[in-house]
Amino acid sequence: MSKNFVDKAKIYVQGGKGGRGSCSFRREKFVPMGGPDGGDGGKGGDIILVASENCSTLLDFKHRAHFKAQPGMYGRSANKNGAKGKDLRLPVPVGTLVYTAEDDRLIADLNTHGAEFIVAKGGRGGRGNVHFLTETNNGPRDHELGEPGEERWVRLELRVVAQVGIIGFPNVGKSTLLASVTNAKPAIADYPFTTLSPVLGVWERNFRRLVFADIPGLIEGAAEGAGLGHDFLRHISRTRVLLHIISLAEVDKDEPLAKYDQIRRELEAYDPALKERPEVLAVNKVELFDKAEELEALRRVCRERGLKLHEVSCFARSGLDELMLDVFEAVQKSPDLPEFTVEPEKIYAPEDFTVSKEEDGWHVDGVRVNKAVLMTNLDEDESVNRLQRRFNAWGVEDRLAEAGAKPGDPVFIAGHEFSYDPAPVWADEIDLDEEPDVRPSQKVRLENKTAVKRQSLAGLAGLRGRGKRRS
Repeated sequence: MSKNFVDKAKIYVQGGKGGRGSCSFRREKFVPMGGPDGGDGGKGGDIILVASENCSTLLDFKHRAHFKAQPGMYGRSANKNGAKGKDLRLPVPVGTLVYTAEDDRLIADLNTHGAEFIVAKGGRGGRGNVHFLTETNNGPRDHELGEPGEERWVRLELRVVAQVGIIGFPNVGKSTLLASVTNAKPAIADYPFTTLSPVLGVWERNFRRLVFADIPGLIEGAAEGAGLGHDFLRHISRTRVLLHIISLAEVDKDEPLAKYDQIRRELEAYDPALKERPEVLAVNKVELFDKAEELEALRRVCRERGLKLHEVSCFARSGLDELMLDVFEAVQKSPDLPEFTVEPEKIYAPEDFTVSKEEDGWHVDGVRVNKAVLMTNLDEDESVNRLQRRFNAWGVEDRLAEAGAKPGDPVFIAGHEFSYDPAPVWADEIDLDEEPDVRPSQKVRLENKTAVKRQSLAGLAGLRGRGKRRS
C-alpha cells in the first residue's frame, strides 16, 4: 500500500474543559456591602470533523493521534464571564466514516464537502458565586469548577467517493484508461499491482462530469482478504456504477469470461448488494492482432449472456468516447445508493447512578453524580456542604445503606475518595408495652418521638437548605 495513502485511523479526542467560576466580592468606595460579583467561566472548545475536498487521505492522523480543544477561560470579578475556548476543526477527506472505538457504532458519515460533526463537545463553564446569593447568605463563597469536556477514542475509515469505480484484475489497463480519459496521473507499469491505492480522476465533456476511482487490482480470494482485497473492496461500495475492465491478452478462448466471473463472485462475497450495482463491461488491448480468436469468442459469449461489450484500446485511444458516454448514461439511470445507517448517540438519564462493591471500597457511578463532584471545589466548605445536600436529596446515601455500606467505608466517585459517614438515626428507647410514668402533658410529645427520625449532616451542623429525604 502507498505510504502516503492512509484510509484508516484511530484517534483520541477531548473537548476543552469549561472555565472555572469566580469567587469575588465587589469592593468599591462609596458602595457599602457590594456583595458577590464573581463571573462565570467560559465554555470549552469543541472538536469538529470537517469533510474537505482538499484532503484525499487520513495521513495527517498517522503520526498524531491525540487532539485536545482549547479550554474556556475562568470567570473574573465585576461579573466578567470567561472567554469561550476555541473550537478545534480537523479536516478529513470526503467519504470518511466515524465509528466509536469501544463498541464500533457508526456515528457519522461525512459524505459531502463541508459536512461537519462534533466528535467531542466542550464542557460548560462553572458558575460564579453571584449565582449562590440568597436572602440568608449575602456573602456566598460557593462557586463551581468547569465541566470536563467529552473524551473518547474514535475510529476513522475512508471510503472513496466516486460515481464510477474501475475494477478488474491487476495489469488489465485500469490506470491507463483513467489516465487516458482524465487528468489523473496514476502509476503505470508492465507488472501487477502497480496501483497500490485508489486514484481519483475527473472526466468532463460538454458540461458532463464524472468522477472515476481506479480501484487497485483484485484477485481470487479478495473477499477473504487475499492480495489487497479487504483494504480496497470497501471503496467500491461508494460508487454508483462499476466499470469492469478485462484484458484481451488474458482472455481464454475456451472460457472468455472466466476472469470476469471470478471478479463478480468476489464482489458478491464481499457485499451481496454489489451484485445489483449497474455495470459497464469493456475489453482493453484490442490492438493485439494475434488475439483475434479470443476476441471473437468473447463477443459470442457476451451476446449469449446479453452483455454489452465495449472494445477499447488505451494504446490507440480507440472506443473511449463511446465508452464514456455509455458510462455517463448508466450513472444518470442508476438509483441512489443506500445510505449508511448512522446510529444516534447513546443518551444516558442524568439521574441514574449505580452503586457497586469493589476490592478497594464502594464505587458510585452516574452522569449527574460524577459531574457534581468534578464541578465542586472540594477545598471550599460551602461547596462541600452543597454537594452533601445534593447527594442526600438524590438518594446516594440511601442506596449505599441499602447495599450494605458501613460507616467509615471508602466511597469513590469520579476518581475522588470519600468516607461513608451516614446521618445518625436515633429513637427513644421506650418500651411501648409499658405505660410511661410521666406527666399527661408530655405523653403526646413522647409518642411523636418514638418514630425513627433522621437528620442530614448539614442539618446537624445548623446549615440552611438541607435536602429533603426521598420517601
